[in-house]
Amino acid sequence: MDIPPLAGKTAALSLGALPVSYALNHISALSQPVWVVLISALILGLLFLAIYSLSRGEINHDPLYAVFTIFAFTSVVDLVIALQEDGYVVGFMEIYTKEGEPYLRTAHGIFICYWDGMVHYLFYLAMAGAICKRKRYRNLGLYWLGSFAMSILVFLPGNILGKYSSEIRPAFFLAIPYVLVPCWAGIRIFNQSRALTCYATSMVQEEQRKSLLQRPADLALIIYLILAAFFTLFRGLVVLDCPTDACFVYIYQYEPYLRDPVAYPKMLMYLFYVLPFYGLAAYALTFPGCSWLPDWALVFAGAIGQAQFAHMGASMHLRTPFTYRVPDDTWACFFLSNLLFALGPQLLALRCLWRPAFFLPRPHDAPQAHLKKQQ
Repeated sequence: MDIPPLAGKTAALSLGALPVSYALNHISALSQPVWVVLISALILGLLFLAIYSLSRGEINHDPLYAVFTIFAFTSVVDLVIALQEDGYVVGFMEIYTKEGEPYLRTAHGIFICYWDGMVHYLFYLAMAGAICKRKRYRNLGLYWLGSFAMSILVFLPGNILGKYSSEIRPAFFLAIPYVLVPCWAGIRIFNQSRALTCYATSMVQEEQRKSLLQRPADLALIIYLILAAFFTLFRGLVVLDCPTDACFVYIYQYEPYLRDPVAYPKMLMYLFYVLPFYGLAAYALTFPGCSWLPDWALVFAGAIGQAQFAHMGASMHLRTPFTYRVPDDTWACFFLSNLLFALGPQLLALRCLWRPAFFLPRPHDAPQAHLKKQQ
């Protein structure tokens, strides 16, 4: 997979978030929640007009260029919020986090801001750069789509259902375009043409004839997927208050963060979506011709990578109450198990990109030339 060049114009526009956020933090009108959302919407509108006037060629080629540039701007804002909440910078976004979105001050909110400000930001620069150079970015886009979707699907319901439900302000409705625009972007990314593969029919047939014992990497991934599925099911039962002794010991001695009333650490997204995917992925690694797996492996790799980063970081962050943090004596077990849970999907996605012949549609057998003579 070729890595696209970074977009310099997008980077320059996104860095404008630094002086803008600093200036807005000193406007007294922003102490009112309604003004917070109105001025934020105005800034995003002006940013879109600036992007459209400066980059009409890129937008005409691919409208997602405007989306990635605007999201790069907000990624810089998120990074500033995370650095501010951890005490590394001051004077930038205090009013916004107090009057606009106070749940961003939670441990989970801080770590999704770190992920958005670092990982997503690089993705936006790379995908915008690919559009400028007229290169493909489908694989990067799928990974970003999974990561962004998981961030939103955990954060927004957690805000509504958790202990910060009474702190929802008008700025919460700025999340509406954050839900709708990625849906449209995801459809466009999925509809992009896949990279051409240069495998001969004989090579595809040879690869698809191999048994699992002849594919040790696939066998290892299947074993991992089975173990990860059991771990996902177990943690799902834990957050659903399963009364067994094993669940009780785990939630109090290994991952007490699962009990945090902020509701972000609930593993229901894993239970309802990741668990079925693990079963389907194990099937696709066993039987050839499942051409859907490479795309969805990238989506779920991004989703689980983002979710595990936020979950592991928030479990140990000082903003999490002490009673919900990982105990010191079980820290190594917690860290290793969650790290392995995060790395497995990345390896699955790499395997699908590395040798995709096994997942290509099964070629038809050549017609046999045994014709019967007519008498």
